[in-house]
Amino acid sequence: MGAVIGDILPLALGVAISPIPIIAAILMLLSPRARVTGVGFLIGWVLGIVVAVTVFTLLSSILPAEDPTAAQPIKGVIQLVLGALLLLLALRQWRGRPQPGEEPTMPKWMQAIDKITFPKALGLGFLLSAVNPKNLLLAASAGVTIGAAGLDGGAIVLVIALFTVIAASTVLVPVVGYLFAADRLRGPLDALRGWLTKENATIMAVLLLVIGVAIIGKGIGSF
Repeated sequence: MGAVIGDILPLALGVAISPIPIIAAILMLLSPRARVTGVGFLIGWVLGIVVAVTVFTLLSSILPAEDPTAAQPIKGVIQLVLGALLLLLALRQWRGRPQPGEEPTMPKWMQAIDKITFPKALGLGFLLSAVNPKNLLLAASAGVTIGAAGLDGGAIVLVIALFTVIAASTVLVPVVGYLFAADRLRGPLDALRGWLTKENATIMAVLLLVIGVAIIGKGIGSF
């Protein structure tokens, strides 16, 4: 189980270091209905991660069993495809980064966050974690790793729980922190939002490049 945890940690960090969801959470915490929408977004974010990883773990676990000491071509092919897709996303992010002096363009739905309700915040959190292409690919990679490891049920639940806690941490910490120290966190959260908005594309491009290369390397090693 230790080897599996080591393999999924970078993937969990890849989900955690996602500027758009963090910015969305911060905007909700700076809105008039901060406590309601912030908690709703956090619940949706966690549920999306759990569902995505669990689905891919189950799909991976039904693949034909392979000798762990021998080559694993099916797992290798899947990892190569996922790694290549992450590299393509990295290239897209890098090419779409704002030029010097140019203001970054953020999604239009962020302009309506002040009016968002609890159900919509929950749904948005779920979509950004479970349906967002980058997070979906990372969840798929984690699921393939977990499902192909031959762990028992209890170990699988533990690994998925660990993945979820790490992946959700960057949304969990500001939301929970705001519930206990709202006034003191407004300034730092606003400053963090501004920096993430400016550097979003660059952060994601570098992150996806590193993780994509690592997954391709694991895929090659499976043959």
